[in-house]
Amino acid sequence: MPVRQMNKNPEQQQQQQQSIVIKPISMKTEQNGGSKGPSTPPQVKNRGRRRGMGGRKSDQSDLSLRPSSRPCIAPPATVVENIEMGFPSSSKSVSLAIRPGYGQLGTKCIVKANHFSTELPDKDLHQYDVSITPEVASRTENRAIISELVKLYRESELGKRLPAYDGRKNLYTAGELPFSWKEFKIRLVNEDDGINGPKMREYKVVIKFAAMVSMHHLGEFLSGKRADGPQEALQILDTVLRELSTKRYCPVGRSFFSPDIRRPQRLGDGLESWCGFYQSLRPTQMGLSLNIDMASAAFIEPLPVIEFVNQLLGKDAVSRTLSDSDRIKIKKALRGVKVEVTHRGNVRRKYRVSGLTTQPTRELVFPVDDISTMKSVVEYFQEMYGFTIQHIHLPCLQVGNQKKANYLPMEACKIVEGQRYTKRLNEKQITALLKVTCQRPNDRENDILKTVQHNAYMQDPYAKEFGIKISENLTSVEARVLPAPWLKYHDNGKEKDCLPQVGQWNMMNKKMINGMNVSRWACVNFSRSVQENVARGFCNELAQMCQVSGMEFNQEPVIPIYSARPEQVDKALKHVYRACVNKLKGKELELLLAILPDNNGSLYGDLKRICETELGIITQCCLTKHVFRISKQYLANVSLKINVKMGGRNTVLLDALSYRIPLVGDIPTIIFGADVTHPENGEETSPSIAAVVASQDWPEVTKYAGLVCAQAHRQELIQDLYKSWHDPVRGNVSGGMIRDLLVSFRKATGRKPQRIIFYRDGVSEGQFYQVLLYELDAIRKACASLEPNYQPPVTFIVVQKRHHTRLFPNNYKDRSSTDKSRNILPGTVVDTKICHPTEFDFYLCSHAGIQGTSRPAHYHVLWDENNFTPDGIQSLTNNLCYTYARCTRSVSVVPPAYYAHLAAFRARFYTEPEIHENGSKGGSRLPNGESGIRPLPALKENVKRVMFYC
Repeated sequence: MPVRQMNKNPEQQQQQQQSIVIKPISMKTEQNGGSKGPSTPPQVKNRGRRRGMGGRKSDQSDLSLRPSSRPCIAPPATVVENIEMGFPSSSKSVSLAIRPGYGQLGTKCIVKANHFSTELPDKDLHQYDVSITPEVASRTENRAIISELVKLYRESELGKRLPAYDGRKNLYTAGELPFSWKEFKIRLVNEDDGINGPKMREYKVVIKFAAMVSMHHLGEFLSGKRADGPQEALQILDTVLRELSTKRYCPVGRSFFSPDIRRPQRLGDGLESWCGFYQSLRPTQMGLSLNIDMASAAFIEPLPVIEFVNQLLGKDAVSRTLSDSDRIKIKKALRGVKVEVTHRGNVRRKYRVSGLTTQPTRELVFPVDDISTMKSVVEYFQEMYGFTIQHIHLPCLQVGNQKKANYLPMEACKIVEGQRYTKRLNEKQITALLKVTCQRPNDRENDILKTVQHNAYMQDPYAKEFGIKISENLTSVEARVLPAPWLKYHDNGKEKDCLPQVGQWNMMNKKMINGMNVSRWACVNFSRSVQENVARGFCNELAQMCQVSGMEFNQEPVIPIYSARPEQVDKALKHVYRACVNKLKGKELELLLAILPDNNGSLYGDLKRICETELGIITQCCLTKHVFRISKQYLANVSLKINVKMGGRNTVLLDALSYRIPLVGDIPTIIFGADVTHPENGEETSPSIAAVVASQDWPEVTKYAGLVCAQAHRQELIQDLYKSWHDPVRGNVSGGMIRDLLVSFRKATGRKPQRIIFYRDGVSEGQFYQVLLYELDAIRKACASLEPNYQPPVTFIVVQKRHHTRLFPNNYKDRSSTDKSRNILPGTVVDTKICHPTEFDFYLCSHAGIQGTSRPAHYHVLWDENNFTPDGIQSLTNNLCYTYARCTRSVSVVPPAYYAHLAAFRARFYTEPEIHENGSKGGSRLPNGESGIRPLPALKENVKRVMFYC
């Protein structure tokens, strides 16, 4: 749920108070038709939407639309003004858009959602502050302390109350406790990590009354009478419903896992998948709803350490000496992992691995007393435990702290069960995990129902204590299936237009609407197994397919196909580039085809970085397996990618050409997509990558130019949307991604955008206000920097895919209401019942399922100055999903957001991570200790203009 109040940054608070307040613009726009539903939410004051009817003609007066001649990140010599960089100090200056009604367009149907109706308690709840001394970092340990307290004192001091505890500082009860402040002393045995045996520790626990939380406000919010949700009440109820599962299962985030829910499946290299379930309490139009979904995660297999090492190395570690690379691999895999000893009978002491010895066990000695009398590890284990170490050639595990060395032989240790694996999975493990998680819709639905029955919420003592009742049935929801749009192809083809069927179509008898000309191309072959004649045959087939699809493609390359080794990628690409430049006498090479080995490591990324940021060459990579096994479908898809990389269009919406798309076709409209990708776990200092794409054609809205920037590690707000800085020569200069893309739209179309639609991917509900405040402010400033009164109306929509709402067909046997995979039909939209009580959101499943259960995208309109009706924004979003350039299928996420994700992912290859001594990757930071993030190398101009990321 959105968090209304954000933490204030004192250094930036003052500078932001004047610049961040956002007001709807008074300019009026034309209403986009569509009727409202029979019932609309209560009329709360107009938020994030513009009033009035009527339209404004496109102003064709000339703007000083000049791109800023600077990279995305200002060079060190420039001074960036703080006022453009500060974080908003408060979220209270803006409210999210209110739902203007309900959609009516499309064929009505019933779907089932994995939301379970939840009855509110009829009593107010009490919140207590908990302080534990000495302070404990682990939630598990905190829970154990409070659990012991409840066991000892529930019947007496706690007045028979059964409290719920969040594992940190908050305790909740369904009635007041007999005291407002009380101190308890709790003794607990801690068996973990105590080198000298289990320790009995005493804790002082102070429970102090904090607040009474009213359920009345929550009830008003759920019925639409209040716009702001009481977060405390929702948090308490969520904590209550998680209490029992936290005790039964292994909690990870909002999910719970157990090896007993379903038999764990091996993923390889000492890992296994555990099945579990996700659980979250959500406010919806039908009241409170418990969202339950199936989940899977990778856990470290509870194996004897030597068996784990064998799996990790893929060989028998016992019968051979470990190499240095083996030792590093083992150390990396086991560091931080909990193990238990097996050489002491029933005493199963647990330790956390801190490292691996460099010497084999037979050479290890340590001091046994204060006068440094040394004893070997082999002797110590024999004398102390009667345990003979067999594999003395293997290193020992180091446990405890690094100051005092404590050694455990591998053969005396077993990995403790229930440890989640948080590092990156390899391709083989990902494939194995996907096999486990990929479930047909009816299987997933049945598993969700079984989970709810097994959890038995009606018998849950915590739910009973707090008076919460949960239905055991999926929620039936009225949905609508939106019609697919007509697509326009070239008039030279047999089929000039096309109506997709169940989310898909093909290129047979069709030609691209704007097929490009490729007359100057070359091919470099990095695959040793592909002979020159095979590569030549593949290139011929691809050229023919491009021609059949509507492109002009020269059959002959500029130079003969050049073969090279992958490790010489830089040298090979520069050789091909120079050879082509010499042959073409000044003309540019238009396309480079590259044949890569199936497993090519860093080759793909290196090739893209060199070509796109150094040489300025558009590339198309093809894997060896496709070269040997040529399929028409594969070639057709590659030809689609090549055409858009060359600056062409494959298809456009028929309605777009006739200016019939509401609130897009009436005045010049630019559609943005934005996303931020963050580094993987373990890369603690690598930058996050922000990407913004924007449509460069109107009214077609099909071509998207993209820009990318590096920013601070795990920073979600896009820092370079707008920047201003002082140049010693030019004075105050404006720039940033939004400004540059507005400029390029003006250059491409000859018009300035009169409306902005901004699809923002990857924002969680808790970040809605922060992202809206910061990024809408940046859009405003970017527009104003081009012309003083230039403020086109903005619609800001967040796109979410990482949610757990699933929609299932009401009747799997009804073939007319499902696709081939038995999923709901593409175009299915839901904006009632399971959606937000007051805000403007909807679920849209715009794609046909291939395997597994389709996940609808969740669209949340945060700000709407264009006065979209529900039908207007839902239809536009669904129709755009049919314009994705890389395939002849509708896609699951609106293309501008999809393209931004692709561009951000591509730019990850442009970063140059430092490799530390331990083999881990560090951040792409500035040299010589300078603060800040190293800028990404700039894209070449000819690359930037086209959809290079496709």
